[in-house]
Amino acid sequence: MLSTLIALLCLEILSKPIIWAKPNFMIPSGMPVIIWCQGTHKATEYELHFEGHLFALETPNPRGMTNKVKFSIQTMTSHTAGQYKCLYRSGEHWSEPSDPLDLVLTGMYDKPTLSVHPGAEVISGENVTFYCRLETATSTFFLIKEGRSSRPQHKYGNIQADFYMGPVTTAHRGTYRCFGSYNNHLWSFPSEPVMLLVTGDVGNTSLASTEQPSSPDSWKPSLLTTKMEFQKDLAIWDHTSWNLFRISLAFLVLVAVCLLAKDWLCKKRTPEGADRASSQECRFQNTKILG
Repeated sequence: MLSTLIALLCLEILSKPIIWAKPNFMIPSGMPVIIWCQGTHKATEYELHFEGHLFALETPNPRGMTNKVKFSIQTMTSHTAGQYKCLYRSGEHWSEPSDPLDLVLTGMYDKPTLSVHPGAEVISGENVTFYCRLETATSTFFLIKEGRSSRPQHKYGNIQADFYMGPVTTAHRGTYRCFGSYNNHLWSFPSEPVMLLVTGDVGNTSLASTEQPSSPDSWKPSLLTTKMEFQKDLAIWDHTSWNLFRISLAFLVLVAVCLLAKDWLCKKRTPEGADRASSQECRFQNTKILG
């Protein structure tokens, strides 16, 4: 048992890698995408898995000088849309898989229409609802605000989904688009943009967006916030917490090993001390008898 605990302490603790996509997790049909996997500088090999199967291998170049590698997909199709994970090897040990990265193919089938009620210009504190409509066989809709501070919202519906917001503040102003989804990784073309202008904010403006409303022709996939970037930030926090937990656990195991070793030494010394005491008592009695 003692040797097992010591062996566990000697194992290398490998942090979970981080995975993300550039320019975005949403890729128009036929466009390229790069998947990045970040491990440690000690990593000697990286694996990319797609839908649970090995997809590609990469080695860091130059080795030991970088802690990440890239996997390139030249043309995004329905066959490359799906869930990806990566892991890396250091020495003889493999890390655990990264959090999943869902690559979405856009530009499939029809284009939904997006409207907003009561209008594109509202006063702070009003309730606003976006309506995304697509009259084809879809069941899931996504609403996305352009900019790096927003994440996709999703709703279910047959031909229309209602995205309720309210009461709104200036943090809600910006340009919105919506998508219809045919499955988790195949989305429609984006809708035409709808610009929401919120005026007269009487609440706390510290949360207000600093982004300027964009023009209808300025939409690019790279401008949209990716779900993976949000997961990357969470992953960094999770990895730090998990590493602190494992270091604390290793410390507790080390303390247990020391206590076990101390107890074993005490038990070993006790019989020896008893034998010496018995020998001294015998010598004392013999001396007393002879005297």
